[in-house]
Amino acid sequence: MKIEKYNYQQTQLPTQGKHIIAQSDDETITVYQAYNNAIANFAVANQKFGGNSYSFSRMTWIKPNFMWMMYRAGWATKENQERILAIKIKHEGFNKILREAVHSSFQGSVYKSREEWKARLVTSKVRLQWDPDHNPRGGKLERKAIQLGIRGVTLHQLNEEWITEISDVTDFVKEQHAFAKGDFAQLNVPFERVQVYKDPAIINNLGLTIE
Repeated sequence: MKIEKYNYQQTQLPTQGKHIIAQSDDETITVYQAYNNAIANFAVANQKFGGNSYSFSRMTWIKPNFMWMMYRAGWATKENQERILAIKIKHEGFNKILREAVHSSFQGSVYKSREEWKARLVTSKVRLQWDPDHNPRGGKLERKAIQLGIRGVTLHQLNEEWITEISDVTDFVKEQHAFAKGDFAQLNVPFERVQVYKDPAIINNLGLTIE
């Protein structure tokens, strides 16, 4: 995992707008999830999800933005979120997820009517939410962070075809948590930048901010 100083990273990112901010390479993009020990142990050992504690009948949420995951999981301190997994997903799969995503709430700039939105919401296997990004202490930022809920056949496809690596980054998270309470000068985070998309289907579907 490539890392950098948090304070420097923030100078390289927009302060507002809707952006997918993540670590990526030519083949994959990294997303994060938080789980209990049983699910995390199986996932790391088998490099895919499964086992008695994991349910494919539920919607699971992936988060490309490391700091939003830290806010959501309380830096791996919340119950059933004690383990943080970094999951590399093929770009082709992630892009398919983005094209199929439907907002959790009606967006007049994206959908022609509430009826169209409701119909898509029922059939879609991907749910989309834009939430305020947060600083290491949990304070809200003007910039928005994306999270994506996946279920059904898309979840199975993610697990069987698109995941290339699952890494346990819990120790890194716990080490850095100590530096998240001060001025952040010593805080290291995964190297993340705005992901650039040129496909109008993705841009318009998500309502991405284009600069």
